[in-house]
This record gives sequence, C-alpha cells and structure tokens, in this order.
Amino acid sequence: MVQLYNLHPFGSQQVVPCKLEPERFCGGGRDTLFVAAGCKVEAFTVVGQELCQPRCVFSTLGRVLRLAYSEAGDYLVAIEEKNKATFLRAYVNWRSKRTENSRVCIRMVGHDVEAPFSETFRDQMSIVEMPLSEAPLCISCCPVKGDLLVGCTNNLVLFSLKYQIINEEFSILDFERSLVIHIDNITPAEISFCVGYVAVMSELEVLIVKLESDPKNRESVNYRPHKTTNPTKQAEGISNETSQLESDDFVICQKPMELLGEKSKQSGISVTLESTGLADEKIKYFHVRHLLYRRFAPDISSCLLSDDVRLHSLQLLPIYQTGSLTSDRKNSSQEKVLLSLFCFFSLPHVGYLYMIVKSVELLSVYQYPEKSQQAVLTPQFLHVITSSRKGTSVNPKTPPVAEAGWNLYIVNTISPVQLYKEMVDYSNAYKTAKTQSCVHLLSEAHLLVRAALMDASQLEPGEKAELLEAFKESCGHLGDCYSRLETQHSHLALPYYKMSGLSMAEVLNRVDWAVEDGSQKYERGLIFYINHSLYENLDEELSEELSAKVVQMFYAAEPKQLPHILCSPSMKNIDPLTAIKYLRKLDTSGFSSVLVTLAKAAMALKMGDLDMHRNEMKSHSEMKLVCGFILEPRLLIQQRKGQIVPTEFAVHLKETQPGLLVASVLALQKNNKIGIEEADSFFKVLCGKDGDTIPQLLVDFWEAQLVACLPDVVLQELFFKLTSQYIWRLSKRQPPDTTPLRTSEDLINTCSHYGLINPWVNVLISSESLVDKNYMEDLSKLQSLICGPSFDIASIVPFLEPLSEDTVAGLSVHVLCHTRLKEYDQCIDRLLERCPEAVIPYANHELKEENRTLWWKKLLPELCQRIKCGGEKYQLYLSSLKETLSVVAVELELRDFLNVLPEDGTAAFFLPYLLYCSRKKSLT
Repeated sequence: MVQLYNLHPFGSQQVVPCKLEPERFCGGGRDTLFVAAGCKVEAFTVVGQELCQPRCVFSTLGRVLRLAYSEAGDYLVAIEEKNKATFLRAYVNWRSKRTENSRVCIRMVGHDVEAPFSETFRDQMSIVEMPLSEAPLCISCCPVKGDLLVGCTNNLVLFSLKYQIINEEFSILDFERSLVIHIDNITPAEISFCVGYVAVMSELEVLIVKLESDPKNRESVNYRPHKTTNPTKQAEGISNETSQLESDDFVICQKPMELLGEKSKQSGISVTLESTGLADEKIKYFHVRHLLYRRFAPDISSCLLSDDVRLHSLQLLPIYQTGSLTSDRKNSSQEKVLLSLFCFFSLPHVGYLYMIVKSVELLSVYQYPEKSQQAVLTPQFLHVITSSRKGTSVNPKTPPVAEAGWNLYIVNTISPVQLYKEMVDYSNAYKTAKTQSCVHLLSEAHLLVRAALMDASQLEPGEKAELLEAFKESCGHLGDCYSRLETQHSHLALPYYKMSGLSMAEVLNRVDWAVEDGSQKYERGLIFYINHSLYENLDEELSEELSAKVVQMFYAAEPKQLPHILCSPSMKNIDPLTAIKYLRKLDTSGFSSVLVTLAKAAMALKMGDLDMHRNEMKSHSEMKLVCGFILEPRLLIQQRKGQIVPTEFAVHLKETQPGLLVASVLALQKNNKIGIEEADSFFKVLCGKDGDTIPQLLVDFWEAQLVACLPDVVLQELFFKLTSQYIWRLSKRQPPDTTPLRTSEDLINTCSHYGLINPWVNVLISSESLVDKNYMEDLSKLQSLICGPSFDIASIVPFLEPLSEDTVAGLSVHVLCHTRLKEYDQCIDRLLERCPEAVIPYANHELKEENRTLWWKKLLPELCQRIKCGGEKYQLYLSSLKETLSVVAVELELRDFLNVLPEDGTAAFFLPYLLYCSRKKSLT
C-alpha cells in the first residue's frame, strides 16, 4: 500500500450541486454518484459529456441512515428512518428511472412475480422491501457476489442475491434471506462482507470470521436461534454493583488484545449460524472459522469516552482475477477468482491493514499527521480525510438566485504514471545523499505502478505499455539505490535489476566510476548483483573495457571471487594480460592456490603461451587439479544460449591430458556439478560428434563411471550404453577414433562390474586368428561385462542381432549370454556345430552341480550321434566322447552307466570305462 507525503496526487475536481444538505453519499460504480438528502436519493453522472448532471431521483420512506451500492447486481440499498422506525430497502433497475414521477414497483423480498406483471418491470425501477425482526444498524454488499449482509443489535442477516428468470431474455433481481449469524457481546457499528468473510466492528473491537461451506461440519448449523453460554463472559463478567461503581467513581478499561487464527475464539464473542433458506435449497454455509479479534483500549487521559477512541472505516478489500481477456480485449465470462483479501480499519490517528487469506497477519500500520474522519482503501491508495487546525468543513455556496445550495466535490487523482514521475523527480533530491529516504520514496512509486498493473483489464493498450515501461524504470531506480546504499537489504539490487530488463552492461554504465582520491569503494549490492549475474550464464558478453572494470572491482572488494568471475562466459573479452596481472597478486593472499593456478593456465592458453600453461599445470598433482575443476566447473564447461560449450581449456586437455579431462568431468558429476546427459553432450560436442556417433572419449568416460561405482539406478543404463557401443563397433569393425584410456585387463583388475572371462571362451576365440588389437579389446570388454556379476543379460539379448554368430567373436558373445540365461542345451548344440574343441572346456566350466546330468543326458548322446554320421570333425567328436565317458564313469553307478550307453555301440570301445566304473567303488 502506498503512503503519500505532501505529493498532491489530485489532478482535478468535479463539483456536484445539491439543493439540500447532503446527508449520505456513495459511489455507484465507475459512472454514478448517489446523494441522499431529506427523503430523496439523487443519482449524478460522473463520466461522459453530462458530467456531474442529475440522471435520476427517487423518493425514500424517510431520512437515509446508511447507503450502499453493489456493482454486482447494480443495485442500491438503504437503511431509512420514518417515525422512529427503520426500514431496509433495495433499489433495483434504478437506471430505468428517468424522472421523479416515473412509475415505481414496490415488492417484498422473495415475492414471486406473476407473468402478467413481469413485463412491466423491464423498464421501471423496483423497490425491494426486506423486513427484519430487529432494527438494521449497518449494511455491507459483497463486492464479488453481490450478496447483502445486514447488521442488527444481536445478529447479522445474510440476503443472497438471486435472479427470478421470467424468460430467456428477461430476469428480475431478487434476494433470499438465507442465513442469520447470531453474535453475542458485540454490537456492530460497521460491518463488511466479502465471499464468506465477515468483519464486525464496534467502537473498540474488531472481529473477523470466515463462513465455511464444508459439508463435513454440517452439524454446526443451527436451524433455530440458539444462544450459547459464554464462559469467558462469565469469568470476566461485571456485576451490577461494579457497573454502578464504573459509572459513578471509576473508569474500568479492558486491556488491549490481539488474537489471531483459532485463538480468536477466546475473545468472549460467540458466533452461531441459523440457516433460514428453503428446505429444498442448498445450504451454503455450515460453520464458522475464527480469524482475528482485536480490541483497543480507550485513552485513559480523557475522563470522557470521546470520538478519539472510536474505530471507523472498516473495509474488506478483495484482490481477485477477473478472467482472461479475449481477442477483442473484452473480459470473458469467467467467475472472479479471489487472489487475496485485506482488512482495513482505523482509529483517529492510526490505521491498520491485515491480510486474512492463507494466513492472518498485520501487514502495515499507518500513522496520520492529523485526526482522521474517514478512510478508504483501494488497491493503489489509502485515502484518508483528516481534520487540520483550519478545518475541512463543507461551506455553503450561494448561487446567483436567492436560493441557498450545497456542493459536493469529486476529487480526481492524477494518472499513476504521472504521479510516479512526480515521485521519481522528488526522490532526486535525496539521490546524492545516499539516505533511506530515497529508497522509501522510490519503493512507494514502484508499488504505485505495480498496483495499477494488477488491474490491467481496465487499461487501454497504450496505458498498459506506459505502465510497464514505468514499472521497469522503477525497478532500475530501486536497483540503483540498493546497489549503492550500504543497507541490510542490499541484496535486493539483484531482483530489481532483473525486473528492470537492464542488461549487465547497462547496469555497469550507470555506475559512477570517477573517484577523486583514487580509492574506489564498491558497495555490497552492486557486487552481489554482478557476482550472481556472472554465475547465471547470461548470453551477454561484456566489452573489454567493462570486463577490466569488473576485474578491478572484484580485486578490491571480493578478491576470493576473482578466479570465478574470470570463468564466466560474459567475461570472454577480458584482456588475458590484465587478468593474469591481478591473479598473480592473489598467489600469496591465502586463497585456493590450485584454482588461481588453473585460472592463470586458462589465460595463458588464451594468449597462446603454451610454456606458461605447462608450467602452471605442472605445479600441482592431477588430484589437486581435479579438485580445482570441482571448485570452478566453468574452466571446462560453459553454457551459451542454452547449449553446452567446451572451453578452450577442455579442448587442449583433450589433446594433451585426456585422462585428466575424463577424471575431472567424472568428479563434477559425482559432486552434482553436472548432470549425466550434460556430461554426455559435453564429450560429443568436444569431439565434434553429433547424432548417434559416440566418440571414444565418451566411452572412456562411461567406463570411468563404472569404475567409480555409481548408484544402481544409473548402473543398468551405463551397461546398455557400453554394450551397445561395443556391439556396434564389433559388428561394423569400426576402430575407436582415439586410443582407449583403459584396456580390458585394466577394467577387470580395477572394476568389480567387469568379470573374469570364462576359460572356454579363450579356446573358442583361439580357433580363429584375430589380429586387430582394437577389435580384440572391444570383444574382451564386452565378454568381461557379460561375465560380470551385475549385468542384466535379458536386457541386452534383443540387441545382439547385429553381431552375427558366423564369426567366432559373435558366437562367443551369443553363447555367453545364453549360458547366463541357463540355456545349456542350446549352447552345447552351437558349440558342437561350430567349435567342437571348445565343448569339453565349456562342459567342465558350466555343467556342474545341478547341471551335471547334462553330461550324460545331453552331451553323451549328441556326441554318439555325430560320430555315427562321421565327417571332417569325426576325430574332434571322438576325442570329446572319450573325455565325456571318463566324466560319466565317475559320476554314475554301473547300472546307470550301462543305461546311458548306446545300444548299437562297440563293446570293446566302452569296456575300459565300464571296468573303471565297476572297480571305482572298491578303489574308494
């Protein structure tokens, strides 16, 4: 909310002439002013060509005590007094009342209009009378829904706004008496109602409750008046004798009190609900939630209770979204969505503003220089009418004729942009003094523009563009203040500069670099903004001149940050000689020496001084260099326009120290400085590969990740990446583009995920001559992974198709995978067909324990069958059969052994094995 200090925010005024002294008046939306005088209400036009001219007048029952207008429903409601009796009446369709003598329809609330009379209501004003059991004291219309709340001595009555639909083209506005809120121990002087929130104010107390519509608590609704006993009242009650003492001898004052949330139930004020809606109607509210109770103490310096201690101007102010704008800049018919709700009330010299949606808290306290008479809160301003020593009284005006009259003045505020400009001009008086006054005034100007933008649906395109420009400008002014003033809120320079839309270069150009004595002091706010901006990978490159000033600034104010800011992409144009000059001054200053070394090495590369670069890199071990890259990842990896960009340093390491580069990127990943996908993209860009092409350096990185024992979540993904790459290169006989950093032997010795290759694989591989070293390395790594303990075999089998079994390499991989899947029969068939010499080593290694039966159930009959067929592999099959019989003779008893032998076999051939089987029992 904006507080104004002698800024004269009024641009013009309109004079509304009245014949009688105005007793009550209120606004009628954006185009009308209602004035009650005597027994009449007069409506004046306040916009358009007929400015301040009467548009209609209508008679009331008597003197108007309270007057209120509802924009929702476009109706006027009044509490009127006649013969000491009060009446509540609503004036509907009042815009159709052209003359004072025009016909008016008077009907009771809730009265169904019969069809013959319905058409007569279309072009005439209706007065809806609402009888009450108690005299009405105050009224409030919901600004969102249009419902009417009436305050009486002991209760509040809610009339829901509704429409009687006559036909498709015509409906009549009406009300329904839907709820009675019984309240004890407080007499409402003013009330305010907004979408279920109820605020009640007496002379010294304020109570705010929320009417809840949760059906789970439906039992909380009473269907007849129910008066509860208040224990707090009993505890704090005052006897008749005490009351007599108070009136005669003492003034007994209650203590001031503020209760928030559920604690406000302890206020001593009971609130109960009585639903009065029809039986077939939906009950809207079911129970009450207490939000706030505030009690003030009277001024004990005065013996009499005067107006100085009475509250006034109770108001609930909603901030809501009115729906999206359509293409023709008209609001759609969406229902208003409440964004926030504020409650304001005031004592004569101080006003209070609470937020009551989501949480209940006191937002602001406003001190008035003079005694206030009335206050009105708007989204942009708090308007307060105060009385000065000269008075603010309404003076009678004598027109040319002898008839006396009165004037009402409608004061128009100047446009928010114009007022904003005046406040900015006024703030320039404090600009050079570096005081909080400048910040305070500019903050108020910023809030003024910001509040105007919140109601952007009422703005023309040109006005909105002007406000947006003023908003950005105000953010720039506040950024300047917080960047130059040494305050505890100096960090606010960052968000304000960001909202201003100013580039970093534009902000730096606003800095006064001129210093008389040669010593420049840089405030925390500016350093904070520049430091964070340089970390945000902005797509902005500072000029060489501005980059040098930034280096100078950080060397003087934040020397520890100097190596970091030099790595920002925005500092690309820095002169490397200037950077090295300042970096050398930091060597003995107690900073991280390895980070300074790496920053100097990067600048040496930029200059093309390779000797200096090598000397700097040799001054620390590889482990320390890796730690330096962890401290500042941007030495290797930067982002420009959302894309990963390897630095010149990274390109140089790729050629000279690829192992250090891989280790450094792996360390960045382990320390959450770079993501998995970002790391993969980095190596692809670094090696000039795109699409599905995988450089060897990335394969080295994946292998390093496995060696580093990453979490299981990433493990299977890594297995898939590596095996896919090994299979692709084996199938295409594609050599790596660079020398691999690790051999298969290195991986087997250092990584538990790479297992020892089964011995029979070596027999299988040796059956053919494979002279390509790179091919053998890829094959060995793939075989080792498959033999490892962590590999999910089933996931890779579908991807083995490119690796043909026609080659020994492909056969070994397929047999390894099917063996891990326990498909031994299939593997034995393949080996017998393609490489019989590997069958016995395979059986010796794989057919153990529960699988030993395959020696005589699978291998023995297969060998016998193939021997019968003869062929070029006869001798290999025969040799394998002899070794198989030796194993079976050991494993089986004689009878079982005889059963597994072929019936048409030569007895002389099997006799030695039968003799051994028969004698083995006696031998053991």
